[in-house]
Amino acid sequence: MHRFPYPVKSLGDAVVESAIGAAAHDPRFPAVRPAELDALLVEVSALTRPETLEYRSPKELPGLVRIGTDGLMISIRGAGGLLLPQVATEFHMGPEEFLSQACLKAGLMPDAWLTDKVTVQRFQAEVFGETAPRGAVKRELG
Repeated sequence: MHRFPYPVKSLGDAVVESAIGAAAHDPRFPAVRPAELDALLVEVSALTRPETLEYRSPKELPGLVRIGTDGLMISIRGAGGLLLPQVATEFHMGPEEFLSQACLKAGLMPDAWLTDKVTVQRFQAEVFGETAPRGAVKRELG
């Protein structure tokens, strides 16, 4: 699956490539079949440039994460995980659980954020989503 958390392509090119990747190449799900297209809700999150969080102790991290505003990227030695801002609110997560889930997404232990070996970045998202399949599009901050 193709995702572009950094501005390495034009937004239009990134959306097209990401949509194809999500529909046809996401290993978590079977590929979307043509018969399913009329039932899909499309959502696009345009991300701000990630900001690396600075802290003296990892225990400060939960206080730096703004649930409902921030998405998280956690990385270590080439492995990385990204969770969009709306994930925390949709699944009723607090900052600690959000950090732990981002670690799991990166293939790490859930408490890896408590070590000084990971890099934690936050970002915001402008979310565009259909209100119904092939319907009107709404815009909101994620």
